[in-house]
Amino acid sequence: MREALELKVPPIIVWLVAATGIWAVDRLLPFASAAIPGQRWIALALAVAGLAIAIRGVLVFRRHGTTVHPNHPERASTVVTGDVFSLTRNPMYLGLGLVLFAWTLELGSPLAALLVLPAFAIYLTEFQIKPEERALRESFGGDYERYLNSVRRWL
Repeated sequence: MREALELKVPPIIVWLVAATGIWAVDRLLPFASAAIPGQRWIALALAVAGLAIAIRGVLVFRRHGTTVHPNHPERASTVVTGDVFSLTRNPMYLGLGLVLFAWTLELGSPLAALLVLPAFAIYLTEFQIKPEERALRESFGGDYERYLNSVRRWL
């Protein structure tokens, strides 16, 4: 079962499911809402930062001429270690996670953040990131291993 899910569901679909889950938790459990001063501006800043990080990751991959297709890591042509990839090995996924966090803030739903954000991160780590890492180890060996040891998976 585990292998059947690895690299099968595009991360953007996982993100859409998570975003829908956040909305559902907010709607089904309105008593768990919370407001903080300036939450809309904080949410906007996080969403912009998340989008910027994700887009930067895509642009850096493109500049290095390697694939951005998340379901085919074996097509990668190089190990990208600079720019935003020196801060996180997964800037696109981190960016998507920040946008989800922004969505929970916008809705004022800390319960959704506690339930959905960890599920999103765990799913991506287990069924997307770890299989990507295995494929990249096979393709790039020591170069990728050194990168794994020097930069964190998320942050």
